[in-house]
Amino acid sequence: MFFQGSTGSPAMAESPCVYLVDGSSYIFRAFFALPALSSSTGLPTNAIYGFTNMMLRLLKTYRPEYLAVALDAGRKTFRNEIYQDYKGNRPEAPPALIPQFPYIRKVLEALRVAQVEREGYEADDLIATLARQFAARAVQVVIVSGDKDLMQLVGDGIRLLDTAKDKWIGPDEVREKFGVEPDKVIEVIGLMGDASDNIPGVKGIGEKSASGLIQRFRTLEYLFEHLDDLKQTGLKGVERVRKALLTGRESAFLSRTLATVKSDVPIEMELE
Repeated sequence: MFFQGSTGSPAMAESPCVYLVDGSSYIFRAFFALPALSSSTGLPTNAIYGFTNMMLRLLKTYRPEYLAVALDAGRKTFRNEIYQDYKGNRPEAPPALIPQFPYIRKVLEALRVAQVEREGYEADDLIATLARQFAARAVQVVIVSGDKDLMQLVGDGIRLLDTAKDKWIGPDEVREKFGVEPDKVIEVIGLMGDASDNIPGVKGIGEKSASGLIQRFRTLEYLFEHLDDLKQTGLKGVERVRKALLTGRESAFLSRTLATVKSDVPIEMELE
């Protein structure tokens, strides 16, 4: 069951609108943003307190018509089977955070907000699946996250909301950041990698070069089929870039796979 607000979304009142929240990101942000807090019984409460305030602010400020929160079911997903070191640079959940998870779920239950999680998948995959399903039914979708990986979903009926910056992210904002259309973001990440998720990319290829290459060649397949055309691009250090691509071809395709969110997770939700 989705949370259903009483007033609807003022920005999209002409059609149904669902907000999909990257709950795991919210929880970790709340935990690290606040000092250690605890109840009279010694239960750590900083993540509970911070997450609850974030949710209440979201409800008050944006008045979502429908709302669901996606959560990671664990550290390991199918991506770790493909690449063992995926997110390997991230520490385990702090011991003080772990006992707070059940209470955060109770907060969502009290707010009548739907929760969704599936073993083997990340919250991003659940969000992608639901976003595609709802957009196909002409339901407007707002993804509450600042994660650049989710920018690949932006398009007709789908946009992002970074509440930390009060910033809406549509196709124009994606083009401004990456220099390409939203559906090409994964191609850029395939080349530049993503340090936050330990996605390797191609060693020696940064964001600027990656963006320029995809602007010109559109996909990794076309790029690697036409490496001899690199000299015509006027790209700085073109021979160095060519050698980096020849060496890093396998890593580029692996990185694109890791960065691609799955939109076919076996889940369905109805607006209620």
